[in-house]
Amino acid sequence: MSNRITQSDLESLVDRINKATDSPTEPYTDRKANLGNYHLSYAYGGVKLHRMHNEHGGVETVSTGGYGTKRELYNWMSAFLDGIAV
Repeated sequence: MSNRITQSDLESLVDRINKATDSPTEPYTDRKANLGNYHLSYAYGGVKLHRMHNEHGGVETVSTGGYGTKRELYNWMSAFLDGIAV
């Protein structure tokens, strides 16, 4: 059994965050931004959590520390989900 964090693991957490916050599950519908949607952003070999901020597709970064490893983001999103579930 591997302790490796996969993209699928992160996507599952993002789905749970969107459901817990009653946010849209997809960033875009018919090329229109879904305000409030949480989604992953990959760049520079890392990943972070974004939230759709405006109707033009602008986002705000929710996770801290820039683009990090999958494990770092997994741990961060787990804590975030625990915090909003209280």
